[in-house]
Amino acid sequence: MMNPAAVLWDMDGTLVDTEPYWIRAETELMNAHGIDWSEEQGLEFVGNDLLTSAAMMQDAGLDLPGTVIVDTLLDKVVAKIEEAVPFRPGALDFLDAIVTAGIPCVMVTMSYRRLAEAVICACPDGSFDGLISGDEVTVGKPDPEPYLKGAALLGLAPGACVALEDSKPGLASAEAAGTIAIGIPHLVALEERPGRILWSSLEGRSVADLRELTSRQSV
Repeated sequence: MMNPAAVLWDMDGTLVDTEPYWIRAETELMNAHGIDWSEEQGLEFVGNDLLTSAAMMQDAGLDLPGTVIVDTLLDKVVAKIEEAVPFRPGALDFLDAIVTAGIPCVMVTMSYRRLAEAVICACPDGSFDGLISGDEVTVGKPDPEPYLKGAALLGLAPGACVALEDSKPGLASAEAAGTIAIGIPHLVALEERPGRILWSSLEGRSVADLRELTSRQSV
């Protein structure tokens, strides 16, 4: 069995559990402008491009420019990340096993570079060979562009890469790009479909699991 050519990691909800930080930041901002906001509404944003989420907040009555909304949310979430990085169960061990096996990793996230770099800095040195962030794509998830760029960053075909995702838009993006996409649902359930790969967690997962999937795809 052979290794995948690369592993493309989503960040929020897959590598780190920052979604509660985002929901808290959104709630605080909306409440500060006299708008009620619920966790259920925040869950609708999971996996979105940040400007898409900002537009949804505007639709709910927030009278601020989209870029101001995004910058405000980023400031709040980066501040929380600087206090503590909440890695998802099994994520760091799995990342270490992948890197130890010599498989390159690229982070593909709809968060902006300044937040993604703060998370990468909290990972062991050399964990990631590249980063595609939400402020560096023309179209965000669920469009395939982020994952196409993630594979291209290493000069690889998407079909040779494994992608790890927790959200509906993210998994749709990875699948549309043609990667070997693995859904690891966290806050939002992912629909089971024929041929779709879903894992309940990254805990206990190994490079052997990736090799099995890669070999199955190449048959």
